[in-house]
Formats: sequence, structure tokens, C-alpha cells
Amino acid sequence: MKQQNRIIVETACNIAKKTRSKGVLLYADMFEDYDALAKIGQEKKVEMILAIQDEASLQEASPVFKKVLRIPSVSLGRINQIKMAVIQALSKGLVKKGDKWVCLSGIPQSKALDNLLILDFGKEFEIISSSDLPVLSEIVMPEVFETILTLALELSSEGKEGRKPVGTIFVLGKHEEVLQFSHPMVINPFQGYPEEERNILDHRLKQTVKEFSSIDGAFIFRQDGVILAAGRHLDASGENIEIPLGLGSRHRAAAGITSLTDALAIVISEETGEVRIFHHGKIFMDIEKGG
Repeated sequence: MKQQNRIIVETACNIAKKTRSKGVLLYADMFEDYDALAKIGQEKKVEMILAIQDEASLQEASPVFKKVLRIPSVSLGRINQIKMAVIQALSKGLVKKGDKWVCLSGIPQSKALDNLLILDFGKEFEIISSSDLPVLSEIVMPEVFETILTLALELSSEGKEGRKPVGTIFVLGKHEEVLQFSHPMVINPFQGYPEEERNILDHRLKQTVKEFSSIDGAFIFRQDGVILAAGRHLDASGENIEIPLGLGSRHRAAAGITSLTDALAIVISEETGEVRIFHHGKIFMDIEKGG
């Protein structure tokens, strides 16, 4: 293990103990010796949660650590690495409101950790825009949330090289209420197919969703990942909801539908490629393109 990484991890463990944090949440793709990393946690008596992009690293770390998160394989800056780790940890119930965690990130190319944040969940801070932390697993299955968020980030990043990002809305969970407060804008391209052929957990379906993402309107996902509809107009106008200046009708519709239901909505901005997650009418988290 690099000496710098060892020093930073040991320092983070010491900070976690002194601040009475639950433990250390770290972006761990830059590590090669997970046994040595685990030994630090054992010696310091500090719990660790690892967030990993690389599949090979994931396979190496999983037998050593009980809590390993898979985060999307797209380019992520230091802050977005932590955001991805936090949102995955929330979806799996590994962190909750009232917790405090020391978070570490860095750039995999340099194999060096160089960023440390102490996050107090339940207080408003830059990583999570709202202090209202939803229990994500009660809204959508963790693996479904992970798959759809990864898909949104891929759609966002594919807007590079001079191409404009695809703007769309994915609404997750609470499907009966969401369908009640929406109506079709076009013929539903997923209607009539067996459920097993329209579940987003089937990786073959991702490209189909990407192709249909240019259709106006929202995708509606059931809690278990079955796509119920695409091209759906969300009737909740969100007119009385405050959203940041500069965000248009797509974001207002996401705010509206999540204020009327307990669903989650993931919005990809057509203008900037930013991905925003809405809950209870508010932006729960935003992920800046390339940030």
C-alpha cells in the first residue's frame, strides 16, 4: 500500500474515533492490498465501507470486507465519488439519518487518496441537498436503484464529444400512485410484453431504454424494476414548488410527482447533462457532469 494512502486511512480512522463517527467510507479502486487495508481498520477498531467501480477490484475486496458497494463505471470526480458511495450506502441501509461518517476519495489514475470529508447525515450539506433522508429500500429495490442511476449517468456522459445530453425522467416506485397522476403522451412501447422481458435488471434492456429515452415524457418503473411505461406525461405541475432558478419543466414535473407520491425521480438535464434525484418535491442529490 502506498505510504500516502496508509497515512490518510490511519488519519481518517483517528478522526472517526475522535468525532464519534460510525466509521470510514472510502473510494477504494486505488488499493491493491485489501488485507492491509482491513488490518488498519481492525487495529484502529473502526468500521469501513468500501466503494468500488472496477469489477476485478470488487471481486478482490468482497471476501475481505463485509460492506462493499459497487458504484457506476463512469468518470467521477472526487466529490461525485463520495456522492455515489453515499447514495448506494443509503439505498442498502448501511448509513442512516443521524449517522456521521468520515469519507475519503481520490483519483484512481494516481492511485492516491487526497480528499477527506466528515459528513453528518440528516444535516443539510453539499453532498445531499435535503436533510429529509428517504429510506430508499422502502421505495425501490437497491439493485434496481443502482441500475437505473448507472443508466442515467451513462446517458449523461454519452452527451460528450459535441453531442447534446439526452434529457429524460425516470420515476421509481409507488407505481400505482404515479400512474394515477400521469397519462400517456404516446403509445406505450413496453405494453404487452411479459414482465420478465421488461425488467431493467436484465442488462439487455438497457440499450432499449436508451433508444426510447429521446421520447418526450417519463419512464415509470415498478419497485422491482419492471418498466410499466415510457412517454408518460406527469400531471403534477409542481407550480407551487420551489426549485432552483434555471431548471425547467422536466425538473418541475419531477418535483411535482414526488411531492404527490413517495416515489423517487431521476432527471437528466438536456442542457447540462447533470443528474438530479428528487424526493418529496425536493432535490435530494445532484451529480454534476464530470464533477
